[in-house]
Amino acid sequence: MTEFRPSRFQILPSVIKNLLIINGLVFLAQNTIGRSASFNMEDLFALHTWQSPLFKPWQFVTHMFMHGDIGHIFSNMLALWMFGSILENVWGPKRFVTFYFACGLGAAFCHMCVLFYEMQPIAAAFKQLPFEQQQQLITNPLFKLNEATLGASGAVFGCLAAFGYLFPNTYIYLYFFLPIKAKWFVIGYAVAELFQAVQNSAGDSVAHVAHLGGALVGIILVYFWNKTNKKTFY
Repeated sequence: MTEFRPSRFQILPSVIKNLLIINGLVFLAQNTIGRSASFNMEDLFALHTWQSPLFKPWQFVTHMFMHGDIGHIFSNMLALWMFGSILENVWGPKRFVTFYFACGLGAAFCHMCVLFYEMQPIAAAFKQLPFEQQQQLITNPLFKLNEATLGASGAVFGCLAAFGYLFPNTYIYLYFFLPIKAKWFVIGYAVAELFQAVQNSAGDSVAHVAHLGGALVGIILVYFWNKTNKKTFY
């Protein structure tokens, strides 16, 4: 089985280490000061649809450092360390930072476009309401336009896609014992995400389009960056 062992490999390179620390600190803040009666971090820093009164431009970046629960942040940070650390070792910190945020922003933009289309009827109905009712809904966390999107999944999916492109024949161990080549793992995961995005099941709170958007940006970037080095496939 093919394995990748770059020289001077760092188990925890600098950018990955700092991303893990920042995400951990933000998650801690979310669950301490972030949900008080007078202040909600998700309202201010999580991503909201363009039609929402809670939308702010900086949310395109800040939502990438927020997570919904311990399982959410654990799975994202584990995948970020597994695949992102290899990419940072190959590219160096500057290129990896560029890649990571480009994937995250691309994922957010794709997700926002889909949200804008889905929320149009609700936004139109909201504008027709009397001012008093609008003010009541603005502060209601259950109002559809106020639903928040948060997590580093889009950027992480970009890392996964780039890993699958650069190291297609490297084995990934599912559940720590089932080997599968990276290229098949990425393709299968993308197909599953696309199926769930199209299905759009009721109660599904996962931003599948954001995952696909992050993966697409990741593939595009790594394709152009690697055009002069196509023979280096592990």
